[in-house]
Order: sequence, then structure tokens, then C-alpha cells
Amino acid sequence: MTDDDYLIAIQNVLTHAPEDDIWLFGYGSLLWKPACEFVESRIATVQGWHRAFCFRVARFRGTRDKPGLMLALDRGGSCKGMIFRLPVEQVKASLDTLFRRELMIKPSVNVPRWMTAETGDGPIRALGFVVNRQSPHYSGKVSLDAAADILATAAGHWGSCAEYLRETVSRLEELGIHDESLWRLQALVAERLEAGISLEISN
Repeated sequence: MTDDDYLIAIQNVLTHAPEDDIWLFGYGSLLWKPACEFVESRIATVQGWHRAFCFRVARFRGTRDKPGLMLALDRGGSCKGMIFRLPVEQVKASLDTLFRRELMIKPSVNVPRWMTAETGDGPIRALGFVVNRQSPHYSGKVSLDAAADILATAAGHWGSCAEYLRETVSRLEELGIHDESLWRLQALVAERLEAGISLEISN
């Protein structure tokens, strides 16, 4: 992605933006590592999408030899997370920071999309990022055991996949959001890490 690519992507998104506030939908790392400032947040649920470890990356939290596995919004089901309202005077700057974090290659693995987020105060249009199923990095549905094997061993310059999972699960727990598949996955990853530590000690 070039600077011009980011300008075009932001303009395309804003062309279809609501007339009032700009909200972002967070379901993974945005919950515990926001990409930009926000002035308000609310618990929200989007229908038709679910969080899933469904794309592989050879950088960030992985390497070419051992690609990591990252969360994205994939089709089907529903996803409970949070929406964040951007400061009016910082919308373009905030989106630039966010897009440079989420969109790095062409075609992008993540695609910005306006979606309806259901909140306790009614529906709100929010910007989310959904996985591009046509991307060569899209892994499709990965079994919990296979995902746990990857998450327990992959790491890159941003840290380990196990840390990424732990931070996400911890933040969801703080928010009172229970994602059954992530909780089960966390337990499987913990088992693998403990087994690895035991093996190192015995050797």
C-alpha cells in the first residue's frame, strides 16, 4: 500500500459514511490495543459475522518459516465486541492510522466495511474490517486443535500469537463478553505451552 492507496481507501470509506458520528467496531486487538483515540465506547453486536482465527501471516506475529494465525471477521453467525466513536476533528487522521495498521498489502486481507452494530441504545452504523476470502492468506475454517498448535508456537516482531490470544481473551473477559471458542482455544494453547515447558525442564 502506498500513501495514495491509503488516501483513496479512506475517501471511499468516507463517501459511504453516516452523516453524523464515525464509529469503529472492535472485536480483537482493537479492544486492548486501540489504533487511535476515541471519545466514547459501547458494547455492540454485529450479525452475519463472527470472530475467527482465519488468516495466516508471515510477519507481525509469525515468520516465513512459521506463519502466525490472526483473528478476523468471517461470514456467518454474530460477534459481540465494542464500538468506538472517533473525535470529529480527528476522523481522517484516525482512519489513516487505523488503515496503515489493518491494510498493508494489495489485495488486502482485511476489507473495511460499514455494518450495523446493535447496542443497548439502538442500532449504530460502524466501520469494521472483514476478511477477504479471495486473499491467498485466508486459511478458511481451522480446527481448534490445528489453531492451538499454531498459536502456541508462532511468534514475530510484534510478539507471539499466544500473547495475542491471551490479551484478547482477557479483555473480552473484562468486558463481560464470553466467546466460547476462544476460551476453549486458550485452554488448548495453555496445555501445549505447559507441555513444552515440562519437556524443556525434563531435558
